[in-house]
Amino acid sequence: MRIAYLDCASGIAGDMMLGALIDAGVDLAAVQAGIDSLGLPSCSLAVQQVKKRGFRATQLTVEHEPEHAHRHLHHIEEMIERSTLAPRQRALALAIFGKLAAAEAKVHGTTIDKVHFHEVGAVDSIADIVGTAIAWDLAGIERAVCSPIPTGHGFVMIAHGRCSIPAPATAELLTGIPLAPHDAEGELTTPTGAAIAAALVDDYGPLPAMTINAIGYGAGQKDFDHPNLLRLVIGEGDDAWTAASPNSDAIVVLETNIDDGTGEMIGRCVELLWSAGALDVATAPLHMKHNRPGVLLIVQCRPGDDQCLSELIFRETSTLGVRRQVMHRLTLPRRTVTVPTPWGDVAGVVATLPDGSERFSPEYRSCVAASDLHAVTWRQVDAASRQAFLNASGG
Repeated sequence: MRIAYLDCASGIAGDMMLGALIDAGVDLAAVQAGIDSLGLPSCSLAVQQVKKRGFRATQLTVEHEPEHAHRHLHHIEEMIERSTLAPRQRALALAIFGKLAAAEAKVHGTTIDKVHFHEVGAVDSIADIVGTAIAWDLAGIERAVCSPIPTGHGFVMIAHGRCSIPAPATAELLTGIPLAPHDAEGELTTPTGAAIAAALVDDYGPLPAMTINAIGYGAGQKDFDHPNLLRLVIGEGDDAWTAASPNSDAIVVLETNIDDGTGEMIGRCVELLWSAGALDVATAPLHMKHNRPGVLLIVQCRPGDDQCLSELIFRETSTLGVRRQVMHRLTLPRRTVTVPTPWGDVAGVVATLPDGSERFSPEYRSCVAASDLHAVTWRQVDAASRQAFLNASGG
């Protein structure tokens, strides 16, 4: 499987994405041919090699005649449908513009059909988006993983005036996407870049397992005190591994070491973390400085929940710091079932293994409830429920 990894250490913009794809080996002439078929006024893609804080990258610029047109979504859709783009290229471009339209409609309180594109309806933005769709298809990318995305901070001037960063549409597009902190003053992620990530990326987290075939660097237009570039890593993933773990997502892991907390403090914090929506909470013993026994508190949660759970840890424990990292998680497909036993129905979870076989695990609390009601041990209920599942599945 052809996998792309977007390393957005300095955010993401449309020109950075397209520049990285071309730098990774996509034929510029083929992308230009697709752009030409859109009928845009004198639109050409120009690339040059630049250095960003000492690192080489390809900088892409869209050259075109001045225009004052502002387009609606249907104008752009008609342009794409009339073009000579391949079916997948059309679908990718329309998906990106669809994400943009939905975000703009929400922040302006209107409908997708009535959205009036300003900056993203200009020739350069259309070329960036459609060019990315063409290059993405030509690169043969089948799956994309992206790092957490920084937005920068400060203010940016848009058609509606001075707005804080991230711009309203950008923030809407980044909803549900892990963000990374960055102290750069300026817009690191644009609406176009956010829409590309929202439409094309499958998962967020660290670099996935792959054999690297190509690496491309796309330069941003601005200069900061850090390398303003997007790194694109393209390679071949293990098809068997991907097929074995079709369910994957990004989670946030929070950790802290506590050497001055009571058992009651830790226990209460664990209870509250579960109630607040943590995916998993665990503790482990530690031997810490000054020969103190301590506790390692480990919390797994969904991106977006980490802020409130970190605040809960600070409020309920004596810790002075919480470590945070985004990790890629692979999970087995699962479903809940109930099985009959001599002491009533017992709930459980069935997981589908990579070879297609199934594994049943009775829910502990369901076994305990039947055990208490009928004065038998939970082990008897557990064993009976497992046997009931095997009987029902023909095992």
